Amino acid sequence: MASFIQKGAKNILQKSPHDVVFLSALRTPVTRAKKGGLRDAYDHELLAAVLKATLTANPTLDPSKINDICIGTVLSELGGSKAGRMAAAHIGIPTTTSFHTLNRACASGLSAVTTVAHAIAVGSITVGIGGGMESMTRNYGSRAIPTQLWSDLKDSPVRDARDCIMNMGLTAENVAERYGVNRADQDAFAARSQQKAARAQQEGFFDKEIVPVTTRWVPDPAVPEAQESITVSKDDGIRPTTTAEKLGAMKPAFKEDGTSTAGNSSQVSDGAAAALMMRRSTAQELGLSGSIIGKWAGSQVAGCRPDEMGVGPAVAIPKLLEYTGVAKEEIGIWEINEAFASQALYCIRELGLDEEKINPKGGAIALGHPLGATGGRMLATLLHEMESLIVRE
Repeated sequence: MASFIQKGAKNILQKSPHDVVFLSALRTPVTRAKKGGLRDAYDHELLAAVLKATLTANPTLDPSKINDICIGTVLSELGGSKAGRMAAAHIGIPTTTSFHTLNRACASGLSAVTTVAHAIAVGSITVGIGGGMESMTRNYGSRAIPTQLWSDLKDSPVRDARDCIMNMGLTAENVAERYGVNRADQDAFAARSQQKAARAQQEGFFDKEIVPVTTRWVPDPAVPEAQESITVSKDDGIRPTTTAEKLGAMKPAFKEDGTSTAGNSSQVSDGAAAALMMRRSTAQELGLSGSIIGKWAGSQVAGCRPDEMGVGPAVAIPKLLEYTGVAKEEIGIWEINEAFASQALYCIRELGLDEEKINPKGGAIALGHPLGATGGRMLATLLHEMESLIVRE
């Protein structure tokens, strides 16, 4: 085990000069693809907005101190690296700061944060930004399925190879069928997600994590030259009046006798997120100790069968708890992605978690799931929720 990982909750809560800490974690609003307020924006445009807000939130930080930026994205053209670096340069980050992207599907944003954390932890950099960006409005035409694929893979005798391009909705149906997650429970879970998010939005709990975005709006796509300027400041996929009964009336979305619907699945969305990270000693040297909002304690990844991809958290979380020496009972808040209600419920049940501690402001079913940005969005939501809990206590 690497020496920079502190084991046990007591040790993790201690402060050390070698800690990897967060100074800000911000996100754009998450809006509905094709319909929402950011539908006419570019993914790198959203990234520029959140990177600029990161500099604004840390005004005494010289941008030249930022060594590297890593951004998760799933659908961006050319992997997003060229347009992403253009966005960074556009808002004032110098060319001495390196930039790269990565793709770990729905975990891309979290993997980007982990990549930066690891680099800081081992001493290869001292300051970095990790996050994600996605415009599913612009880039979801293939439904995240490769359009150019070697025929030997399409017809592979290895089922797990073929299943890598299975429709995600069908993987959710597999989870529901194999592990007994019924339709009523899925609809009830989805309704709670919407209700929690609606309450959080109404009470202003998202305000500190959201960066308003001023962009173009084309009222009639048939007349693209007729543009308006709008400022988007709130998530627009939340449906406050949702009930389990209303969701129960919706038709299955992926198979005729299925249980996953548009209402108990995550929304296709647009958004971006970014977190500023550095070594604690660096924060102290730069006079930024008072801006620290959290500490990175460790990360783990784990593989699972591609035809039930949503069970990933149930496999990875035990590895992370063992790796960090933390018991699940010591965790006060869990952010688990709600790609589908079936997989989220399975993970919660398999791990034996208290649902009251899961996604207290709602999850992707209510807020949306801009693939590469979701991990960064979850981190921003989690860190601000932890901060607000301290204040409320």
